Amino acid sequence: MAEKEMIQRNIEEFSRLQKYMILTEDKTSAAYMEMKDRYIELKIILTSFGINLTELDKIKE
Repeated sequence: MAEKEMIQRNIEEFSRLQKYMILTEDKTSAAYMEMKDRYIELKIILTSFGINLTELDKIKE
């Protein structure tokens, strides 16, 4: 997989995951905690690619 393709997939997943997190009412649920773990992983991945998350990050945790 090309680097651009990998970056695009991670950005799309990051955006989609944030939507799910925002829609989740119980922020202490096991499902939310799993989403938060993936959210942190994706932030690290995207930052390592040099992506500025200022505009993309709606959660800001």
